[in-house]
Amino acid sequence: MTTSTMTPTTRDAQRIDPSAVVARTTSRSSLQATWVQILAMAWRALKKMRRKPEQFFDVLIQPLLFTAMFAFIFGGAISGSVSDYLPVLIPGILAQTALTVCMATGVQLREDMDKGVFDRFKSLPIARIAPLAGPMIADLIRYGIASVLTLVTGLLIGYRPGGGVVGCIGGVALTVIAGWSLAWIFTWLGTMARSAQSVQGISMMIMFPLTFLSNAFVPAETLPGWLKAFVKVNPVSHVVSAVRDLLNDGAVTAEVGWAVIGCAAVVVIFAPLAVRSYSRKM
Repeated sequence: MTTSTMTPTTRDAQRIDPSAVVARTTSRSSLQATWVQILAMAWRALKKMRRKPEQFFDVLIQPLLFTAMFAFIFGGAISGSVSDYLPVLIPGILAQTALTVCMATGVQLREDMDKGVFDRFKSLPIARIAPLAGPMIADLIRYGIASVLTLVTGLLIGYRPGGGVVGCIGGVALTVIAGWSLAWIFTWLGTMARSAQSVQGISMMIMFPLTFLSNAFVPAETLPGWLKAFVKVNPVSHVVSAVRDLLNDGAVTAEVGWAVIGCAAVVVIFAPLAVRSYSRKM
């Protein structure tokens, strides 16, 4: 005699239709859903910043240190006096600060990936760009703080921007836009490199040539011909020239347009590369 066990059924039991589940599942998040997910990741990054205030050390200390150091060391040698050098220096320090701050984006991304934080995102029905773009939106606060502190430090040591309040707002806004767009390069590096240390090393090799082989600290006319040619095609030079035009003259020149176009081109190229590399890691 054989006995069989059967699962009891109740009147309230509901059957799950697999075809209905598949029909309600979309392969991609809508644009509105993606934006909501990005904002959720940005809020997560802001809470992380609040719990780890050391992330603001480079934002708070570097603008003060570099602005004062470069002004008083190189001001007399390059322009004859500190006051004459500040209109050249402050836009250059703004560009350098933006590059340094956005470089940390790739390092922190790689650290989170190494800790397994992004492994948890694999089970979530979110767009692949959300974990990347969310922290970058939160970093806009860091770019803004660094830019404002750099400008305030320049004002304290004698800088008087001819562009007035409107020119200063435009210069800071362009610096923030440039930092955010260049951060996509370091985000892509963060998804490609094997460790946070390697991301930092590669980023430094990118940052120093872009910053110092530009017109950020010295006029391009004083450089050798071969170096002047590189400076003219360096995207940081266009950003520095555009910020100078805004801060010193309050003028929206062709350099401002070229800087905005260059920032847009960086985002168009490196944002898809970062998302594709991140998706492969997932």
